[in-house]
Order: sequence, then C-alpha cells, then structure tokens
Amino acid sequence: GEGRSRSRFAALLPPFPPSRLAPLRSREDAALRPAPRRLLLAAADGRAAAEPRINASEDVTIQVYGQAAITLQCNLTTSPSPLSASYWVKNGEEIPGTRKTSNTTEYKILKPRAEESGEYLCVFVFSNSPVANATIEVRAIPDITGHKRSENKNEGQEALMYCKSVGFPHPEWVWRKKVNGVFEDINNSSGRFFISNKDNYTELSITNLQINEDPGEYQCNATNQIGSTSVTTILRVRSHLAPLWPFLGILAEIFILVFIIVIYEKRKRPDEVPDDDEPAGPMKTNSTNNHKDKNLRQRNTN
Repeated sequence: GEGRSRSRFAALLPPFPPSRLAPLRSREDAALRPAPRRLLLAAADGRAAAEPRINASEDVTIQVYGQAAITLQCNLTTSPSPLSASYWVKNGEEIPGTRKTSNTTEYKILKPRAEESGEYLCVFVFSNSPVANATIEVRAIPDITGHKRSENKNEGQEALMYCKSVGFPHPEWVWRKKVNGVFEDINNSSGRFFISNKDNYTELSITNLQINEDPGEYQCNATNQIGSTSVTTILRVRSHLAPLWPFLGILAEIFILVFIIVIYEKRKRPDEVPDDDEPAGPMKTNSTNNHKDKNLRQRNTN
C-alpha cells in the first residue's frame, strides 16, 4: 500500500554527508543567500540523485601588508547534473573575469590588503540542478580609510564627524572624547550626542554646540575579531560673534585710516598753506619808489 511504499522509499535515502556547501535557489539570486539543505531526487525511478560536494580552502586572515599572494580554491567532487559554469563572488557581487566551466576553480589575491578582505563564494551552476556554493572568509583588521581631521562650527550649530573603514568582519564602532589627556566614553547626559553605525561606517553628530563643553578631540574606534584601529577628529566651536569678525575688522581699518588723515592735516605747518589775500606776483615797495625819486632829483640839479 501507500504507507509501505513510503517506508521503502525512506529506506533508500542516504544520510546527509557533512559539507560546507548550501545549494542556491537559482543562479540569478543576487544576494546568493544559501537555501535550506535538501536532497535532489530522480523522479523517474525514485533513486536519490547525488548531492553536490565542494572541497574549499580554509578561511584566511590577512596579517600584514606586503605578505605573499593568497590563493582561494574550490573543487567540485560530486555533481548532481552536468556543470554549466563556475564563478567567484565577493560580498554578494560576481567578480568579473572568473567564469569558467571547470570542476576546479581558484581565485588569487595578488596584494592582500584590508580592502581585499570579505566573504568569498565559489559558485557552481548545473544544467538541471540548483546552484551550489561554498564560502571562504578572508579576514583582516579594520583599516580606517576616511574621516574628518577637524570640524569647525559656531556655537549653537550642529557638528557631524564620521569614520569609514575596510576590513572583514565588519567592526564594532565606539566613539570617545579626550578628557584630562585620556579618551573616555562620551557622556550623553545632555542628550545632544547621536551615534549611527552601519557595517564599515559610523557617524557622530552633536546638536546645539556649547563653546565651553564640546570643543576637543574625539576618537572613533573600529574593532573586529582580528584587531582594533582608532583615529581622532578635532572639534572647534566658535563664538556667536565669529561671523561678525570680518565686518568688525573692516570697520576698524576704516576708523584707523580716517584718524591718521585727520592727525596729518592738523599737523601741517602754517607756511605750507598759501594765504588767499596775498597777490600772486611780487609787488614793488614804497622804499623802492623813494629811491627812484631821489635819483631823479640829483640828475636835475646837475
């Protein structure tokens, strides 16, 4: 009967062999998330089809810059149906130029650095079976590749500081502020500090800046299972009058210039100023006329 046939069929099922692979629902699965493990059965005669088996390299840790190239390898030892293609994926995206049709595939990381770390998958596509993959993790200490060296704001404004990193696994982020020469966890008793973390990126925003409380050095720290890295940002907070300083400087320069001109005019010597009542040319004096009259009388006497 039906119950007897089901029991006979269940007896034919072999135990699941240990494997790191997880079949995928389809080759077009963009996220390449592993589907639940399941046995592939041949519908014609009820016999169990072979489950794909992949021998993959062990997980790798990038220790220091300049180390030798790293080779990731996968070998498909059991195939449920003819192989159509194989390729490599890094962090959910296919690596260009890695497609081939061989049961053995490898990918070389020529210059191992933190930005080359991540989750690598070797993917095998079959003609009549679901896609299968194996995962290899390439790990590295976080490397902070971008942050603000300084932030200059006015009192009452909002300051925004950020850090972004490379490295896998994604780090845990912590923000600290230097107090008396030591970095301490931020005291958010005022409720003005907001931290946002997402994978390899973090932000610290401070609202309603206070000139007596907020200036100083802030540190973002990234930590994963491999190690930890930190960088600092200097926050400067200026007074409310800061935007007026250029205008006040111009006014001061104008006042000084006018003052100098006035002093100069007052210190001019009197003889340098011509008198408008005096004639422009030389005039003959009365003594000159008298001398001429005397000469004329002497001539007449002779």
